[in-house]
Amino acid sequence: MSSARPDQRSAVEAFRALHASGCFVLPNPWDVGSAIYLRHLGFRALATTSAGFAFSRGWSDDFGAVPRDAMLAHVRELVEAAAPLPVNADFQSGYADDPEGVAANVALCVATGVAGLSVEDATGNERAPLYERARAVERIRAARAAIDASGVPVVLTARCEAWLVGHPDPFRTSIDRLTAYAEAGADCLYAPGVRDPDEIAAIVRAVAPLPVNVLMSGPVEGLTFARLEDLGVRRVSVGAALARVAWGAFMRAAQGLAAGSFDGLGDAASFAELNALFRQS
Repeated sequence: MSSARPDQRSAVEAFRALHASGCFVLPNPWDVGSAIYLRHLGFRALATTSAGFAFSRGWSDDFGAVPRDAMLAHVRELVEAAAPLPVNADFQSGYADDPEGVAANVALCVATGVAGLSVEDATGNERAPLYERARAVERIRAARAAIDASGVPVVLTARCEAWLVGHPDPFRTSIDRLTAYAEAGADCLYAPGVRDPDEIAAIVRAVAPLPVNVLMSGPVEGLTFARLEDLGVRRVSVGAALARVAWGAFMRAAQGLAAGSFDGLGDAASFAELNALFRQS
């Protein structure tokens, strides 16, 4: 039986509608303030970033460095800050190895009020960086079952981390796994790291009609939003890129201060603009 609040159900419906046609940008805030600003700009949905959150807490984004309960609290906080926009949770590897553990943790994530969540197939083990294929599929199947049991039809995104872990054949591995994850009940498919337009188009075809997410963590020649839309991509996220942009500006200004220069403070955002934004939020 569903325990979803009306606002969560509305967010889920809106998020599902965004995946039905066209293409949209799903930016990744890393704290409450950045979520409020992105909502202010008119984005139609937001997504968390495990790395952006980790860095904001002074943690690494190494596998397992962000505790599950801290992530759940962060997700809930961003859901509340972004409301009524849908929020997708970067739920890493589900915070468990076994399918039963993934299912239990996914249920906890659904209870935060999210409209979607992603589960990846990375293990954190350098010698075997991806879960064995059959186990990876069972983990997605377990996540699907947990969502169905909750009665809240949040969007389940299944991620193949082949590119990010340096797999020797990331394209074929991603095609094989993403099609299996689709059959296991994923609603959206995602292979972070793919950049070649032909490979993106092939992934889109392989899992059609289900939507595909592409990560754009920086500019790539020829991969504009319009080009990605033409390739059939439905969703574009940026991972920790916005957080890293903010960190880059901060680090340059701080390094200038350490060297005795105030020049790096010249690009600061307007105090009045920020104050007015958060006064209204």
